[in-house]
Amino acid sequence: MWYLIVTARSLVWVLLTLFSALLMLSALLSPSWLISFPETTTFNNETVKFRPSVGVYSKCGRPAGVDHPPCTLLAVRGLGTEAHIYPDAWKAATVFIASGLFIMSVTVCMGLLSCCFQSIFKKSIFNISGAAQAIAGICYIIGVMLHPMAWGSSRVQKLCGRDASPFYPGDCSLGAGLYLAVAGTVLTFACACLSLPAEKSTSSDKVQDKIYEGQTLICLT
Repeated sequence: MWYLIVTARSLVWVLLTLFSALLMLSALLSPSWLISFPETTTFNNETVKFRPSVGVYSKCGRPAGVDHPPCTLLAVRGLGTEAHIYPDAWKAATVFIASGLFIMSVTVCMGLLSCCFQSIFKKSIFNISGAAQAIAGICYIIGVMLHPMAWGSSRVQKLCGRDASPFYPGDCSLGAGLYLAVAGTVLTFACACLSLPAEKSTSSDKVQDKIYEGQTLICLT
């Protein structure tokens, strides 16, 4: 017999899992982990304002023209980009954050499947997802910690001044991208913890009573 089981706790867990993954994706693509002072440049007697910044995988700088976007990819050649352009610590950070995102994407799919299947190979789909989310959170922590390790590189010192050093941003300020990454990491661990009550809610006595009554679509608060 096929059952569709949705509870308030399982729904909250799935939505938070999706939201945390989107937060980390935004953080990975954000050029605003470190932000410098606003600057201006002139093109054909037209003044253009911009604010240099750098993230894990993208950056913002002086635009090439009025109609050109100020933000571009930092790693034009991917992980093969030279270290003075794309520091090795940021390459490693990209790998760890992307690995965490892949794991979270899998758990989002598993969360959607949890409405129909509560176990895989006789193991609770919620417990498996919760363990995977904890691993993803660890990947995020490593990735976030690797980024400030390269703040003493020549690229960051050019942006933030010679005083910039590992874990000290110099003249730059911390941007929204870094805060998004921290928030996404915290939410990921929260999702790992919420997987336990989500699992209990889908196997509660109320759910069993609905199944005994012959219902195939079960929605509980």
